[in-house]
Amino acid sequence: DAKTGRPCPDFGEQGRVDLVETLPRATRGSRDYLNALRYSVQSPPIVVRNVVITPASIADRRITKESIPGWIRGWDVRTGEELWSFHTVPQAGEFGVDTWENDSWREAGNTNVWTLMSADLDLGYVYLPIGTPTNDWYGGHRLGDNLFAESLVCIDAKTGERVWHFQAVHHGLWDYDLPAAPTLVDIEVDGKKIKAVAQVSKQAYLYVLDRTTGAPVWPIEEKPVPESTVPGERVSATQPIPSWPKPFDLQGISDATLIDFSPELRAEAREILQDYDHGPLFMPPSLRGTVQLPGWGGGGNWMGAAVDPETSMIYIPSSTGPMVVKLVEGDPSETNFKYHRTRSGRLAGPEGLPLTKPPYGRITAIELNTGEHRWMVPHGEGIRQKIIDLGIADPGPVGQRGSTGPVLTKSLLFIAQRGQTESVLRAFDKRTGAVVHEMELPGRPSGTPVTFESGGRQFISLTVGGGRDARLIALALPKNG
Repeated sequence: DAKTGRPCPDFGEQGRVDLVETLPRATRGSRDYLNALRYSVQSPPIVVRNVVITPASIADRRITKESIPGWIRGWDVRTGEELWSFHTVPQAGEFGVDTWENDSWREAGNTNVWTLMSADLDLGYVYLPIGTPTNDWYGGHRLGDNLFAESLVCIDAKTGERVWHFQAVHHGLWDYDLPAAPTLVDIEVDGKKIKAVAQVSKQAYLYVLDRTTGAPVWPIEEKPVPESTVPGERVSATQPIPSWPKPFDLQGISDATLIDFSPELRAEAREILQDYDHGPLFMPPSLRGTVQLPGWGGGGNWMGAAVDPETSMIYIPSSTGPMVVKLVEGDPSETNFKYHRTRSGRLAGPEGLPLTKPPYGRITAIELNTGEHRWMVPHGEGIRQKIIDLGIADPGPVGQRGSTGPVLTKSLLFIAQRGQTESVLRAFDKRTGAVVHEMELPGRPSGTPVTFESGGRQFISLTVGGGRDARLIALALPKNG
């Protein structure tokens, strides 16, 4: 009850619905990572036409092929009755089940929406950004394209039926789950008005589709990608590559993307890179170790994007940082995976600097009526002073990883920096990307800012800190300012 905070007794059982009950292989009780099939909800549900639609978060680093499938379910907003379930891993006889070879759909899981969903209330459609299937890095036990993993799926809110889908990654091996809420925007391309949906991705592509039909606004072409060297693995021969807009961050690692502050640093970066398999985007994981760029934490991520409905300009924060994925053979006494990822992560460059050229965090503005990039700016000072201290000419702001989501107003774009060296809220001129104002925050920002009006004043509010120091702060211009 919104007025009292008390559970509604006629919703489910005294105000509660158990989300575990109707999911295969879901259990309660154990918090032991090695034994529990861990299921949770870490993003809010969405309510459309009196249906509550719930996402699902399922532990990524599975030690067994058997996992909970991330089915999306709709519940009656008043009674809590389960109305429908959309099977993100198709079941027997359903559309897409043939993309899971050797009946791997029977045990495969994950393939969940851990981030935010979006909805078109007029159409009654909900847009699901779906993640990677069980074992992000090795798919020899789940050969095939694996629908609806790493797909944007449009469903009818009343029935849960699929309207259309677009798979951004076939047979995912890179943890390139769709990480953010799809952005709904009306655009006009070559004189044609389009109800569009724009989806940011970890691989730094912006997929722009007609949100009614799923048709790409600009061509998306299937192109060949490198093969795997891991026994039992079979990559998809092609991946869908947008022809437009251009990527909003670095893709693939090569001599052209390596740090170039000096010839000596570049030579050291080359030596570091030679210890690993590397190449273009969609270079598959290997037993030697493969460098991914963007890594699974790079490109566009949970912070999503902001769009201006008047200009159809979209603003995307992103981060650059190569990561290493190395596979090891599974120990049958511990796992039934043939291969799984060993501990691996970010790959540092020479002298403790990044391996690639800056910026390491950026904001990109793209006009969706044309697909053109209008501006790109580094987000934050980053390690600028460290570079100067090494005797290198001042490179200017180089940006850094770690931003909150963006908030757009009539004239300004607000984004908070939550990097290692800065806890700052910045206001950017949305036309040019120039910093209009910045202020230190009293703690590390931990969520996307919101803006609201009260008493004739506009406020910006956000959460900072964590644990016992977590705070909600609100900022505004002086009353007489």
